[in-house]
Amino acid sequence: MCLAVPGKVVAIHEGADPLTGLVDFGGVQKQACLEYLPDVRVGEYVIVHVGFALQKLDEESARASLELFEQLGLLEEEFGDAWEQAERQGSGVENR
Repeated sequence: MCLAVPGKVVAIHEGADPLTGLVDFGGVQKQACLEYLPDVRVGEYVIVHVGFALQKLDEESARASLELFEQLGLLEEEFGDAWEQAERQGSGVENR
């Protein structure tokens, strides 16, 4: 299943064609196309679906959605091992 997942824009690749940036989804960072939101700024939250940022979102709504997705196991389904690895790194548990 592909979800529209909220994430925080942490970098924008100015001059890229199409416009792209790095988006953080609660510890997992992925490249996303920002072409549909040319006025987005670093630090803002966006909803990303299949690699495209489609809409801006306020921080409170983004965090609530990420928390719910995590509780339901949907982030694991969407991000797989990368999500688990980021969670382990955040808690200080090393991969063995």
